[in-house]
Amino acid sequence: MKQSDYYWGTGRRKAALARVRVRSGSGTLKVNERPADEYFPRVIWQTQAFEALKASGLEGKVDVFVNASGGGLTGQSGAVRLGLARALLKMNPDLRPTLKRSGLLTRDPRMVERKKFGQKGARGKRQYSKR
Repeated sequence: MKQSDYYWGTGRRKAALARVRVRSGSGTLKVNERPADEYFPRVIWQTQAFEALKASGLEGKVDVFVNASGGGLTGQSGAVRLGLARALLKMNPDLRPTLKRSGLLTRDPRMVERKKFGQKGARGKRQYSKR
């Protein structure tokens, strides 16, 4: 593998999409061309997004560049998590059992339930008065 070879992974969660590029390097983490700790101000978002690096033991050994769009920061961090795991898998297929055991290769299927007509929201009904 050359230094400039990138491995791509796509992750989605809720309305968010993350396209992740990974290459071997010094541990640079960038999201939308900003440092990851600046883009994800909460530690929980940072921890969730880069969980795959910790599980695979590649922290500080790979450069990660993310293009995230749609949804909010929670959805985006979840999308980065899946995209990063998929990119690492392309980079090194031997990581599959480790990533699978950690549950990092599973797409979260939960989506926002649609609003129904005649109701205030997805589940909220008009108040019923018996008398």
